[in-house]
Amino acid sequence: MVYLMELWESIRDFLGTGGDVLFVVMGALFLMWVLMIERFWFLTGVFPKMKQDIIDRWNAREDTTSWYAHKIRDAWISEANEKLNARILLIKTCVAICPLIGLLGTVTGMIAVFEIMAVQGTGNPRLMASGISMATIPTMAGMVAALSGMFFASRLETRVRRAKEKLVDSLPHH
Repeated sequence: MVYLMELWESIRDFLGTGGDVLFVVMGALFLMWVLMIERFWFLTGVFPKMKQDIIDRWNAREDTTSWYAHKIRDAWISEANEKLNARILLIKTCVAICPLIGLLGTVTGMIAVFEIMAVQGTGNPRLMASGISMATIPTMAGMVAALSGMFFASRLETRVRRAKEKLVDSLPHH
């Protein structure tokens, strides 16, 4: 319990140092991870049953060689592919937007530095340092969020591609 309180205080201090933009980075990061966890869950829990259902329906067909049968096979593969790729674009968008949100934090932090310089002059380095900190921390947070997302999103895409290939291989194409 004490550890959680210390962790929360550290997070709160970090968010306070980086400014309000960090809340937006945190929201994008949270959305990205919720979507990625859902996709991994779909790939490991839901899709294997869906794949087996498609294979069973294909094997139950008497006609697997006609043009019509091949169009049905292609439609089932296309439907499965659509479900496999659901929300992948949204995940990639979250990955791409995190550094941009961080840059927004840099701009707002630098504006704060310039405001301090305009009011106080350049004689108070402590005030300028807090503004520079507010400018650099969101950029770093956005980059870290994007890097974590890039790694797992690319793994997710690879798993989606392999799942589709295995489905296609499981449905004989005579």
